[in-house]
Amino acid sequence: MKQIGVKTTQHEQFVNITDLVQQAVSASGVKGGMCFINCAHTTAGLTINENADPDVVHDIILALDTLVPGLRGFRHVEGNSTAHIKSSLMGQSLAVPVHNGMLQLGTWQAVYFCEFDGPRDRHVWVRCIAGE
Repeated sequence: MKQIGVKTTQHEQFVNITDLVQQAVSASGVKGGMCFINCAHTTAGLTINENADPDVVHDIILALDTLVPGLRGFRHVEGNSTAHIKSSLMGQSLAVPVHNGMLQLGTWQAVYFCEFDGPRDRHVWVRCIAGE
């Protein structure tokens, strides 16, 4: 299992971690099987989405802000309930097939770390399991 560090610089942002995950796959020596990626934070998440047009990431963040507005009735004392909700909506883990030592992502796809309560120093766990 490999830990990947992710340093976020904004309150909300998506960080493309595809290359870091691929490096972990390569270091594992797994040529075929599955790559499991896990975010160990309750105010951040993971997703796979388009990497060709940065406006897609902007639009996803805008849509999440619309879906999860800051409500005055939230009771969580840290004041980051929206980050917890967005984290739950995006999810904490991904599974990506590995073939010939490479992540099997679509042409336009990338693995993103989704920050909802930054900036922070975060980490993601990557585990590769061999098998066909």
